[in-house]
Parts: sequence; structure tokens; C-alpha cells
Amino acid sequence: MTLLLRGARVVDPSQDLDRICDVLMADGCVVEIAESIDIGEDVEVLELQGKILTPGLIDVHVHLREPGHEYKETIRSGCRAAAAGGFTAVACMANTEPVNDNRSVTEHILVTAQRHGFARVYPIGAISKGLRGEELAEIGQLADAGVVGISDDGRPVENADLMRRALAYAQHFDLPVIQHAQDLELSGRGVMHEGAWSTRLGLPGIPGVAEDTMVARDLLLVELTGGRYHLQHLSTARSLDLIRDAKARGLAVTTEVTPHHLLLNDQAVSDSGMSTDTKMNPPLRSEADRAAMIEGLVDGSIDLIASDHAPHHVDEKDRQFSEAPFGIVGLETTVSLCLDRLVGAELLSLNRLVELLSCRPAEIFGLPGGSLAPGRPADATVLDLEREVVVDPASFQSKSRSTPFGEWSLRGAAVQTILGGRPVVL
Repeated sequence: MTLLLRGARVVDPSQDLDRICDVLMADGCVVEIAESIDIGEDVEVLELQGKILTPGLIDVHVHLREPGHEYKETIRSGCRAAAAGGFTAVACMANTEPVNDNRSVTEHILVTAQRHGFARVYPIGAISKGLRGEELAEIGQLADAGVVGISDDGRPVENADLMRRALAYAQHFDLPVIQHAQDLELSGRGVMHEGAWSTRLGLPGIPGVAEDTMVARDLLLVELTGGRYHLQHLSTARSLDLIRDAKARGLAVTTEVTPHHLLLNDQAVSDSGMSTDTKMNPPLRSEADRAAMIEGLVDGSIDLIASDHAPHHVDEKDRQFSEAPFGIVGLETTVSLCLDRLVGAELLSLNRLVELLSCRPAEIFGLPGGSLAPGRPADATVLDLEREVVVDPASFQSKSRSTPFGEWSLRGAAVQTILGGRPVVL
């Protein structure tokens, strides 16, 4: 298939490109970008005047739940949610059942995703066998099968010696070690951020220091081993300062932040009437922490935005706050939230947002996307900055409906994804 995308404002930070032009795609690759491209009769044309065209957006923190928890989400439903939200690629976590700690699970995920075709899927393998934190998984085997990183996400790597060996060994395969930073002894049985609001609500708290102490330990191990370290769902100002210091010292450290940690604080738990849609891990933090996350995006200390899409069945979330599982969905809300509350509020430029959602994820995880340069994969996202949307969980492509952003009115949305040079049809 040959496809001409005509008349869009092309925003591609990888090429320092922001202008109106045409993009020609053929045989799954970008062929040409120019102000005007002449074409023959056998070329499909997509008119995009007034729209924004970016490299395909990438979410590197997604739980697809398959295999083992298909009642929560499947690879098919998760990829449909990704496409509906403007993402052409996702990286999926290893906390499936069985755990993605061996070649057979990785290959199952890749084959299933390719069969459905709504988005590219890049598996993240486990750091430890069974996510038990006791013995390294077969990292070489996982790398050979196609994982793009290793993580025990859902659980932290508590054993310092295991983390040290993971950071050292993963270097042989150029894989980042991806950490859910949480000291389980300090977080205890907490269900929300420890602070004034947890005290008022009578709920056990998770202190920010539970994240900070694990980050501090891990950064010492990164310095010792020279490994690559990626911190997931950063949520505290102190951890951000630790990351800044590590980067200043030249360590191979990157980090991500979620839209909910950028836009909500722990007061949201009270304001929602203790809705379990405000229960996630790490929890919504203090207003000072939330403001620090914005600052980290603006000054470049934070490398990317990821949704931490963590679907659960409605019956699991429909419980008392203390009993419900942690996690919300985010694939179908991330782009509009960022366009409205970050770009629309003039906190970030559109170029910076595209960098955070496409170019840097591809660079950090060694993915083929993240650019519309000729010869690169023909993956693209079409944005409409004027599209008015109201978040309607009932219309989600995901099997889950858990979001704290229901009924939010937002301006700006992804209106089309292009995958391998073909418009994705849901």
C-alpha cells in the first residue's frame, strides 16, 4: 500500500521539524517528506489539513494482562485501546500468568499482537523468575526472544544483590532494568499517600520515603555496576531530585511520569468520595509532589510520559477503598489530558509533548519508531487540537472502565493512527 498524508502540520522533534507538508509512505516505511509531493493514480490520499501529524506515539508502561487474566484485558482489547488513544506501540509488563520470564510467553505475546494488528507490542521480560525476587530470570533467552527491557513491575526488586546482578548482566544485552521503586516494609498496608488527607480519611498511608529509599539504593547500584536504569511512575519530589543528581553525575538513568501523578493529588481521594478509581500504586501524592512532577517535565529531568495502564474487572474495583486493587486505565485518556492540561495550559510545547510520548520512548527502549524520517517505520498519529471530548468510560475499547477522569471535558484528541502505512480501523 502507498499512502500520501497531505497538508498536515508535521511535528517531529527527531528531525527538528514543525511545518505543513506532505508525507509519503510505502511498503511500511516513510518514503518522503516535502512541501508538496506529486503522486500517481494508485496512491491512497488522506487529507489532513488543519490536523497535526506526529511520529506514532508510544506508551512504554502498559499491562495487557494476557496470558492469564483475560477477563481484565486481552492483547486485542488493549491494542484497540492503544489505537483509540493515539498510540501505535506499547510495551507490556511481565506480570502475567504465567509470568513473562521465559521465551514461550514472550513469543505468545508477539504472535498474538501481530495477528490482531491494531498496535505494535514490545514485551518487557521479568527480572526474576516468577517475579519472586529470588533468582534472575533467563535474561539472555528473553532478549533473544524479543523483550526490550526487564522489570518485575507490580512488585519492586527488594533484594539488593539481585538488583545489582540484574544491572550488571542486562548490559550484555543492552537492556534497561526497569524498577517499580517501593520499600514494602515502609509502605506496609497503606492504600493512599501518607499525609493530612490519609489522616482525615482514616486510611493507612504509603509515605513518599518508601519510594525515595528504594530509588536512592538503586542509584548507588547503578553507579557501582554502570548499568542502565529506568524508574517507573515517578511520584515524589525527593526521588526526582535523586534522579537529577544521578543524571548530573553521568549515570545511565531515565524516568517516566503518569498523567494522574501530573494532574491529581491525594485530595482527589477525598473529593471523589473515596472512589477506588483514585487508588493506584504509587498513590496520588501531595500537591507539592504533583507540582514537582510538572517542573521535572518542563526542565527536562523527566524523560517521558507513560500511562501505567492497569485494567481490572469492574467487580474487583467495586469494593471498599482498602480492599480494591491498585490500578487504573490510561491508554484512552493520556493524549487528551496532556493536550488540554499541559499543552493547552502552556506548560509544555507541542514539540516537547511529542518528544515525551514518541521520540524519547523509542530512543530509551531501542524501538524502531519515534521518527518520520525517510526509511523509518510508517507509524504516525494524527491529532486534532480543537477536538472537544468528554471522557466517557463506557465508550472505552479497553475492557476496564476505571479512571478518575470520567466526565472531564478536554480539548484536543488523537483522531487516527497509521500503522505500517495503513490507517487503523477499529
